[in-house]
Amino acid sequence: MITAPIFALALAQSTSGSLPKPLTDIHKRDLSCVAALAIVASEQERGVVDSFDYPLLEERGRTYAGLVGERVMQETGLTREQVRQQMIAAVDAQQLKVKDVAEPRQVVETEMAKCLPLLDKEVPPKPKPTLNQCAAMVELAYREVYGREGLSKTAQDLKTLAYVLDSRAREALKAEGYSGNESDIVLTQLREEMLTEAKVKEKAGKSSDLDFDHCFKLAAPKDKAPRNDH
Repeated sequence: MITAPIFALALAQSTSGSLPKPLTDIHKRDLSCVAALAIVASEQERGVVDSFDYPLLEERGRTYAGLVGERVMQETGLTREQVRQQMIAAVDAQQLKVKDVAEPRQVVETEMAKCLPLLDKEVPPKPKPTLNQCAAMVELAYREVYGREGLSKTAQDLKTLAYVLDSRAREALKAEGYSGNESDIVLTQLREEMLTEAKVKEKAGKSSDLDFDHCFKLAAPKDKAPRNDH
């Protein structure tokens, strides 16, 4: 049995006094996908290499699980705990699918081919930031963590990522004909703009619209880093 953050659901308790209705085929499909996404998210959390063939799923998977859970509760009259038990049973069923099979990854691929489009429809992925945006975002994240924690392990990791992304952004700008001073201006202005935007969103209780996780891919070794515009 896995314990994944995807199951930290915020479901309201059912107030219906009538007996719950049976699950429909759509409900069963969606619950099965919650389970499949949870398993892959758990593997990503543990660093299983094959799991990173898919987008990072912890945040979006948790949101999807909440939406599915709410919908199942409202449409069937099941309680929060009953829906949770349905999801746990769906995880067990998913794990049985790969038990004692010669090619378990093919089973996973089949499930993800069915479930990822459902996830994208209900919880669209955030836009991917450019290299310049990532350089600015990670630098700001480092400053925030450093101001709060000092040179903690997290701050050190962010400092390293910020250096890599800043260097790559400057290399790309240089290739486009920007001087060192011009690159400084471009990246400084972008940091200031993103910091201002972040403060506005924070006051409104919102987070960034950009996929911060994409920045980690852009900071990967160059033979693994995806090509990205500025």
